[in-house]
Amino acid sequence: MSAQSPLLSSERAELKRHIREVPDWPKPGILFYDITTLLQNAGAFARLIDLLSERYVGQQIDVVAGIEARGFIFGPALAYRLNAGFVPIRKPRKLPSKTISIQYALEYGQDTLEMHADAVRPGQRVLIVDDLIATGGTALAAAQLIEKTGGTVAEMAFIVELTFLQGREKMNPYPVFSLLQYDK
Repeated sequence: MSAQSPLLSSERAELKRHIREVPDWPKPGILFYDITTLLQNAGAFARLIDLLSERYVGQQIDVVAGIEARGFIFGPALAYRLNAGFVPIRKPRKLPSKTISIQYALEYGQDTLEMHADAVRPGQRVLIVDDLIATGGTALAAAQLIEKTGGTVAEMAFIVELTFLQGREKMNPYPVFSLLQYDK
């Protein structure tokens, strides 16, 4: 599978037109790409789900795993279209049954992700979904969590990729796909 989106430049530009750029948020010097404006537009949101699902229809995807919180927006819609199950990957102490967890490094400190211990069965092919890949630490931790259960990461899919942060490079050997790329 190709790592980049097969979108025409006009399709890419149209989707990007619906993403609000917020300067200096959450802190000075950061340009935040706000997808909530894309979600508000029914046509743009539908096209985004269509494009994602078209990539995976016909492939063996047993489970779509969405990373908290925005992966919960795209993951269930994509799982529905692929006739797959959905599994939430959450921050600590959010799931009610037995969990497995993984700690991972952040720029300044550590964080933890959890998943129900029985959410993915050995051998299941899992598509990991989130809104954005920046430095890649959270996505890599999610992939490692899936592998702890015996699942196989089929691919990691993102709506937005901040290519200048080189998160994709951390993902080896996992395949990565992004619909929209930003170079700055």
